[in-house]
Amino acid sequence: MRHLYIAAALPLLAIALGGAAAPTGSLDVSVERLRNQRGVLHLCLTRETRHFPNCAGDPNAVKRTVASGAGPVRLTGIAPGTYALSIFHDENNNGRLDSLLGVPREGFGFSRNPVVRFGAPGFRQVRIDLGPGLARQTVRMQYLL
Repeated sequence: MRHLYIAAALPLLAIALGGAAAPTGSLDVSVERLRNQRGVLHLCLTRETRHFPNCAGDPNAVKRTVASGAGPVRLTGIAPGTYALSIFHDENNNGRLDSLLGVPREGFGFSRNPVVRFGAPGFRQVRIDLGPGLARQTVRMQYLL
């Protein structure tokens, strides 16, 4: 019987000594200035500068695809840290950002809404610090063609 009490107390002891899961946060993303409601939005949240802006090859990136105009998107289970968010409006739903002579034909946007002139902004321009709890970010879409 004594062994039963010890076995029951071990999980409680582990929690008391720091075995509890680290706190996570959530990010609500609102999208403004969509050209139309066609297609989908692809969202990518990454901590890795080398995987920004498309998250290719980042196994820890948080990615979501939602219907255009679906309203705010909530990303959950995010560990505290510094991130960058990129979004593109895949109007024809082909899974990629279409371009003409290197100029995007579909909309795009980034956290902190930098003005884009030539190429994607750097990670440092769009970085956001996320902690435990709920954060909000509004992204204004940009269309060049």
